[in-house]
Amino acid sequence: MAKGGFVTSITRQSEDFPGWYNDVVLKAELAAYSPVRGCMIIRAYGYAIWESMRDELDRHIKATGHSNVYFPLFVPRSLLEKEAEHVEGFDPQVAWVTRAGGKDLDDWLAIRPTSEAIIADSVKDWIQSYRDLPLLMNLWNNVVRWELRTRLFLRTTEFLWQEAHTFHATEEEAATEVETGLECYRKVAEDWLAIPVIRGRKSEGEKFPGAVYTTAIEAMMRDTKALQAGTSHMLGQNFARSAGIEFLDRDNQRKHPYGTSWGFSTRMVGATIMAHGDDAGLVLPPNVAPLHLVVVPIARTEDERAAVESVLEPLERHLAEVTTASGPLRWQVDRREESPGFKFNHWELRGVPFRLEIGPRDVSAGQAVLVRRLDRAKETLSLDRIASELPARLLSCQADLYRRAVEFRDANSHVVDDYETFKSTLNDQGGFLYAHWCGQASCERQVNEETGATIRVIPFDGEPEAGRCLIDGRPSAQRVVFARAY
Repeated sequence: MAKGGFVTSITRQSEDFPGWYNDVVLKAELAAYSPVRGCMIIRAYGYAIWESMRDELDRHIKATGHSNVYFPLFVPRSLLEKEAEHVEGFDPQVAWVTRAGGKDLDDWLAIRPTSEAIIADSVKDWIQSYRDLPLLMNLWNNVVRWELRTRLFLRTTEFLWQEAHTFHATEEEAATEVETGLECYRKVAEDWLAIPVIRGRKSEGEKFPGAVYTTAIEAMMRDTKALQAGTSHMLGQNFARSAGIEFLDRDNQRKHPYGTSWGFSTRMVGATIMAHGDDAGLVLPPNVAPLHLVVVPIARTEDERAAVESVLEPLERHLAEVTTASGPLRWQVDRREESPGFKFNHWELRGVPFRLEIGPRDVSAGQAVLVRRLDRAKETLSLDRIASELPARLLSCQADLYRRAVEFRDANSHVVDDYETFKSTLNDQGGFLYAHWCGQASCERQVNEETGATIRVIPFDGEPEAGRCLIDGRPSAQRVVFARAY
């Protein structure tokens, strides 16, 4: 172990950010590689992080009136191909089952890349009248997209996600639903994961295949790259029309309903790692952390161990009664036969928000040392104050993590007005580049081909501002957000 509590076996962020990320995921035991190319095994600690954000998002979704349902993993090719633009957009990533039961299949089965096609076909018998609308469904499942280049959590062949699918009588209702989905994601990202996001609309070139338009939230990682943290799509009547879904409206006319879909995946575990972590490993926001507190007893002799244990029993009783903003206090006493330094590094790597150190001198003084993972700040607290003061400390830590992430994003956001400055800023500093774009796909494509940057969003909160496109000088009414992204 190196001085200052750092784990020497982890690559430094400044030297190799992807290497650092991979080290943290594997050595903090969040995930492991699978025998199947591009797939991952999510280990207990990583799954606990996913469960926390999953349950929080599920709470928001149910509060908006959606019900959880399940649809099959397999999608007949005949259904997927009904919507040409949709299948064309996914075709390179679709895995097909072509043989089953000992014979070739006449109608191949796609292993679910997303569920729009099978849902549209299924609900045509459920929606007959405007009284059957809106239909608000949510799914928690796995999907398969055959990725060429994979990275644990961020982009894997199979991953876990949430996908909402809804049908509405009017376009206005569907548009409101798109906003509802995006707001659920914003709340989870900002309030639960302490990751600030920019809300906006995707360009035509970046929208979901088959959608009328796509909205998204974009976050900045600590290497200044962008990560798409959730998307919400207006599908219009495209999928309903292809599937032959019609309903009798209030005016006694048969119409196609308007659809939406929105999705959030296990890549947000990766986002949480990259938005907050440091050279020692994870730095977890208290709301999502599997453990809020780890207690490390420090003793060299049997007498010292007995003295420390004498104060641990009442402390544990008090900790068991503590309630925090994210539920009951999650805590553990580390009684392993390892050195204190080993334990400190073990729990720093795993990002536990607070560590409580109790040694024989602390017992004599009726106190303990509380160490905050975010900045390693130490404070001495009397043993009878620890349980009552932890909730406030956790709230403060959550807020400080969010504040730090906002400050980092703002410090790495740049306004640029010409293409040469754009390229030099992107190469030298990275981050979010606010620049004018005329709306032409050819200009967007040129920027991507020459710099690797894409338009992340056309921000909703962007102020109207007349300007000239970076590439062709045509008029532009608002700046958009460019960045290199995961």
